[in-house]
Amino acid sequence: MSSRRITIFDTTLRDGEQAPGIALRPDEKVDVGEQLERLGVDVIEAGFAASSPGDFEGVREVARGAQRATVASLCRASRTDIDAAAAALVDAPRSRIHIFLATSVLHMEKKLRMRPDEVVAAASAAVEQACTSVDEVEFSCEDATRSDPAFVATVCGTAVEAGATTINLPDTVGYMLPAEYAAFIREVRRRCPELDEVALSAHCHDDLGLAVANSLAALDAGVLQLECTINGIGERAGNASLEEIVMAMRVRGDALHAYTDIDLSQIGPASRLVERLTNYPVPPNKAIVGANAFAHEAGIHQDGLLKDVSTYQIIDPDELGLEMTLPLGKHSGRHAFSRACEAAGLSLGEEELVEAFARFKARADEGRAMSIHELVQEVTVS
Repeated sequence: MSSRRITIFDTTLRDGEQAPGIALRPDEKVDVGEQLERLGVDVIEAGFAASSPGDFEGVREVARGAQRATVASLCRASRTDIDAAAAALVDAPRSRIHIFLATSVLHMEKKLRMRPDEVVAAASAAVEQACTSVDEVEFSCEDATRSDPAFVATVCGTAVEAGATTINLPDTVGYMLPAEYAAFIREVRRRCPELDEVALSAHCHDDLGLAVANSLAALDAGVLQLECTINGIGERAGNASLEEIVMAMRVRGDALHAYTDIDLSQIGPASRLVERLTNYPVPPNKAIVGANAFAHEAGIHQDGLLKDVSTYQIIDPDELGLEMTLPLGKHSGRHAFSRACEAAGLSLGEEELVEAFARFKARADEGRAMSIHELVQEVTVS
């Protein structure tokens, strides 16, 4: 099977910013947008231009500053939303309006108060309007995975006929299991052959901790675009994590048969910038970019890594602008301890090493782990 290039649609500045407590200024959005371009994302969803004057300005400034990436703004299927997005995107090197409209019975009845035929008509009208003012139009069936696949297929076919170039089938509330999501996408594709003429996209949320797994399952079902955020930030439990998706394709390209043009060396800097500007700390156990992602304390692991890093590491952190660490603690072995002493310029004889290691382990067992620098001082004094 040949390998397919997957478009990376980054929505850190839109869905990511919708996480509670995050409010990025236009200049901060520009900083993130510039880093996303260095990272090599294909599409930057810069915000929801119609949602507030500040977000309109943020989208406009990101669009003005972009050099290569397509810049997108989210819209409801509303004439005023589409007009606002088009105005904010006028200076983008390539512009995209991203229209969403719910297709589940629950959303149509309880939120939109619209009949199915009205949703179809609204989708067609919105896409037709958007096509007159931007380079690309993406249409999303909000709450697609809790919708009737036959109705989703009808709406998608209508959107393609109206001019949409990308169709997104989001798992809006993180409801699906991976096999279910892949089967859903295949069923919609079967019922809507027009989808073969456009790019199909997946947008997954992490309510059940399955956003990345569902995104990768979507690859197998034929999607060509994945929507994600730096550090996985976003509504509720967050979005699919860009760094996890990209590295899954990097490490398991043999199984996924897909790749991206992301510059891996910019993943670390992107993560740190978003963490700082959003004030959303990255959990230490977060895959790829967490502080512990390449930290190995267990003695058996440390010994193996010192002999060959591939024994316990499937990713080279240097590629990501990060580094491997061997922190010393109660689980550390003598091999790693000895190497740490040497690295600190501490030359110990065999008996001194045995004594120092025993003292270190005793301290660590008591919850008073000693740094190698403290050990150097103690040994020097003694």
